[in-house]
Amino acid sequence: MAYAGAHSLAQITAEIIFLHPVSNKEKHQIRSIYYPFIFLKEFLEEFPDETSNNLYERIKQAAREAEYIIVSIISEENQPQCCAALAAKSKLKRQVKMIMEQTNSISMEVRNMKHNRAATIKDAVQFCASSSAAGLPSIDSMAGLHEDSIAIKSRLCDESPNLQVIPICGMGGIGKTTLAKSVYDDPLTQQHFDIRVWITISQDYSADVILSELLACMKEFHNKSLGGLVGEKVFKILKCRRYLIIMDDIWSVEAWDEIRAILPDDGNGSRVMLTTRLTDVAAYPDPRSPLHKMRLMDENQSCHLLRQKVFGHQDCPLELERIVEEIARNCKGLPLAVVVVAGILSTVGEDPASWKAIAEDVRSAVTSKGHFENVLSLSYTHLPHYLRPCFLYMGMFPEDHEIRVSKLILLWVAENFVRRPDGSKSLEEEAKECLEDLVRLNLVLVNKRKFDGEIKSCSLHDLMRDLCVRKAHEGKFFLDFRGWHDRRYFPLAIRENQRRVSVAPSGLPYLSKIDSLTIHTILCFHRKSIASMLERFRLLRVLDVGDVYVRSLPYELFDLFHLVYLAIYYLGTIPAAISELHNLQTLTLHSMTAWRHFQARWIYLPNEIWTLPQLRHLVFYGRLPDPEERTTSSLENLQTLSLVSHAMCSERILRMIPNLKKLEIDCSERRPCQSFLNNLVLLHQLEDLKLRSSLSDEIFHKDILTFPRTLKKLTLSRVHLPWEELTVVGLLPNLRVLKLTHWACKGDTWETTEGEFPQLEFLLIEKSGLKHWITESSHFPVLKHLVLDDCWELAEVPKGIGEIPTLELIEVKGIVRMSVVESAKRILEEQKEWGNDTFQVRCMNRQ
Repeated sequence: MAYAGAHSLAQITAEIIFLHPVSNKEKHQIRSIYYPFIFLKEFLEEFPDETSNNLYERIKQAAREAEYIIVSIISEENQPQCCAALAAKSKLKRQVKMIMEQTNSISMEVRNMKHNRAATIKDAVQFCASSSAAGLPSIDSMAGLHEDSIAIKSRLCDESPNLQVIPICGMGGIGKTTLAKSVYDDPLTQQHFDIRVWITISQDYSADVILSELLACMKEFHNKSLGGLVGEKVFKILKCRRYLIIMDDIWSVEAWDEIRAILPDDGNGSRVMLTTRLTDVAAYPDPRSPLHKMRLMDENQSCHLLRQKVFGHQDCPLELERIVEEIARNCKGLPLAVVVVAGILSTVGEDPASWKAIAEDVRSAVTSKGHFENVLSLSYTHLPHYLRPCFLYMGMFPEDHEIRVSKLILLWVAENFVRRPDGSKSLEEEAKECLEDLVRLNLVLVNKRKFDGEIKSCSLHDLMRDLCVRKAHEGKFFLDFRGWHDRRYFPLAIRENQRRVSVAPSGLPYLSKIDSLTIHTILCFHRKSIASMLERFRLLRVLDVGDVYVRSLPYELFDLFHLVYLAIYYLGTIPAAISELHNLQTLTLHSMTAWRHFQARWIYLPNEIWTLPQLRHLVFYGRLPDPEERTTSSLENLQTLSLVSHAMCSERILRMIPNLKKLEIDCSERRPCQSFLNNLVLLHQLEDLKLRSSLSDEIFHKDILTFPRTLKKLTLSRVHLPWEELTVVGLLPNLRVLKLTHWACKGDTWETTEGEFPQLEFLLIEKSGLKHWITESSHFPVLKHLVLDDCWELAEVPKGIGEIPTLELIEVKGIVRMSVVESAKRILEEQKEWGNDTFQVRCMNRQ
């Protein structure tokens, strides 16, 4: 038997490697011969009755020859060196090469056979291997999934008697089904459950079909005595048996509702496992059940999977090693992409030039395979219509671009993508919810979150972005010039009826070629000015050239009557013609990457800025002009104002911006700021306040400061407030986040008192000369997260901090004393003794 030959070879190889004194060179040679038979043995186990006679005989013969060669290697190793022995070694070397070529050929044929068989079996239910997308290659390797597998198996086989739902969630192609399949087929799982059932749901599901498939998968338990409808029969079979049901590729909560009614809970440890791309669907069956979120692979895992898929258990040729690493890196951690490109590589031989060509354009190679695009497209077709423009818009940002959410939200609002709220929420709040929806649908990756859970920055996986751009081009949602390489060829169909354009440096020449009558959005990601072209685009609503420094503002800019969003990098005086932009909602007058210039130059706004009634967000560096009662206008819609001099905080000006929510103030002007800042209490909607200074002396005096009681977030930087004066901050009833950075407070002792910081959840102390911190747990009753960064004089973390019942994390970073680290670790030990296993301490300190 072929299987017996392969099994015998495995035993002999193990004995030789572990029991005989074999050199490392010979061990490597033996393994290279044996490894292909691991794959062939697994194949024979999987398809014992379907192997063709010819292939069966070839595997059996190859196993015999391999066994003979491996034994010969040991024999030759122990022979004395002579002419005959050298000749024998030369012959053996040729035999090794021949057997490896033979097994490679057989393995390739087996792979093709498995692939063809998988493509023809459309009605398989019990052992679905990858995805509901037809023709999708199986990610049949556990590369990068070992920890996930252990976590899932422990939940499947734990001691909890109640029926539990275990949801596996992640983007398309990330390996959800592969993980579920590996656990489903695990011998431990097979022994643990009386019945195991695998059903694939997909988007176009039918309740009747699902129930019929469930019953078909349990045919060995089905007998004629079972009466009733299909659902009743399934219930009766499952009753009093410990079962495992895998619901693969589920897209709706309704599909779960159809199944739940016929699943008995007999307290015997039965389990249901779901795989889905939709976080809401994953959480629906049991909101208390933790979601198992799939992660992208790292580069090492991607390399390992790629080598396995291309070379099986053989070594990668040295001349291809670097190229393999490059290809794996360009797959950006998506297992399905690795599998697809591995299939392509398997067809081109081992020619380095061909591999290099694929490495240089992995994404084109992968997306050229229709089944791959179909898998990702499923996520897009499932999107509600109101979310589609929000998703497509993200494709306008360059690849690998970390998108600032604060900017993305304002762009969505300017584009009117956001549904008009009912009055309880602002447009910006609705836009944030849309972004969270895209994250829950696993279309958007979160790069960073704020402490309060809000997304700070996000991005698209490169392959998801490719899909996004293709869909956008198909619907003429936007035009991305990066896809065009031949500047002489620019079809008329591409030039006309475009609404938005994303311009990189290479795309600048095309901007003059497109039809300007329908363009209403231009996002630029280059350093070249497009000012000379503005007169062509009279209907612009959104113009973002924030990375383009302009020395003077073109007069054509103020003819853009429809402009809603304007971001431009400019330092100087804004002309009175700004008043012509009546529809302007967002005005950003500098690049966020150019902060170093702001200390030297201010932007001067004219009084006409007060005549822009729609203005919601104003970002610049300077002052709001004092109208001195020359106007009765006010900016009642203004929500964001940054970064302005404290001298603008007069009572008259603040009353003209009554609905401000976010304010950033620079206190660097050498004029008294106490009287100005006391006026902040007039801002009854203010939630986020930042005060900063570049001065080295104290800017606050003994007078008691007053802040709006509505503040939820406060950042102080270089203001040199005495620690004892921080009581005014501690008494703010709604404050949740406090950041004290760059010598925000002066002195060496901070002693808090009862009744302070009643709602504070996050506290950051950075670059501080604080030595002694005297406090009690009741002084920070709901604190969750404490960060100490470069607190080089601090003696220790107060013991009282460790007694706060809500505390979740202490971070110690930068230059700190070892006594601070040790005190944090003591708190960790105490928390664990009290049973708080979720509490963490992170130390990234430098001596």
